[in-house]
Amino acid sequence: MAKEIAGIIKLQIKGGAANPSPPVGPALGAKGVNIMQFCKQFNARTQELAGKVLPVIITVFADKSFEFIIKQPPVAVQILEVAKLKSGSPEPHVKKVGSITWEQVKDIAEGKMVDLNCFTIESAMRMVAGTARSMGITVKGDSPFN
Repeated sequence: MAKEIAGIIKLQIKGGAANPSPPVGPALGAKGVNIMQFCKQFNARTQELAGKVLPVIITVFADKSFEFIIKQPPVAVQILEVAKLKSGSPEPHVKKVGSITWEQVKDIAEGKMVDLNCFTIESAMRMVAGTARSMGITVKGDSPFN
């Protein structure tokens, strides 16, 4: 018999750094979840991704138990990491702040493919390139789609 779902919580937490302070504590406490139990499980599962921002979807059941799914870091965070930048451009279509190659776009797209709503690597690459463009980061080289 399936458990009754009491709620779904979506958070972004740094890997290996979940603690009861906001935003984790208040979000889980409102649903009656054991906060320390979640923090210990999350930190154990994200030890190798320490410091990276990770989206997590927590499903809370009626009996106060929970399960969670950890997704890949957001595309924007990965692009900034690859381009070695702190932030995107304040005026993305006027002022460019960095660049990445199509090979780097492909690497990001392959890693993020499971979380994106696309079926081919080409469409995933287009999504990643679009995110880079909207951050004021140019994609160098010839587009592999022509």
